[in-house]
Amino acid sequence: MIVATNTIRIKSGFADQVAERFKSPKGVQHAPGFVRMELLQTSQEDHDELKVCTTWESREAFEGWVNSDAFKQAHAHARPAGGSAPGAADGAAHSHAQAASAEGSHAHASSEGGTSAQQPPGGGIMLGSTLSVHEVVFSTGRND
Repeated sequence: MIVATNTIRIKSGFADQVAERFKSPKGVQHAPGFVRMELLQTSQEDHDELKVCTTWESREAFEGWVNSDAFKQAHAHARPAGGSAPGAADGAAHSHAQAASAEGSHAHASSEGGTSAQQPPGGGIMLGSTLSVHEVVFSTGRND
């Protein structure tokens, strides 16, 4: 099992607007091997940050989603709620796709490095994003 974490840096004050987009997933929940998605939010002094954490049965399942037509459609016209900031989530989608193809068909982004995708100059409220993929070594919870 793996967890893919896309850390999205956003201009201060816009995290809620971007987070709203993630409340209605556009197909990821139907992808083979998808387990769950969690969205974490942090406000820092100079920017806001969202961490989109998706859990997958395998790296291959994650790569299958990133390379799928459903992924491309879900991220084709990504806009935060209200549509006022073009590109806010597009860079995040690009970081997923870039990481999945970083080394051929098998990305090896990790907590040590990750794969970064920066928004083009002048592009909306997105400051940049970094994708890291982690192997789940141990997990526990109430139902375990």
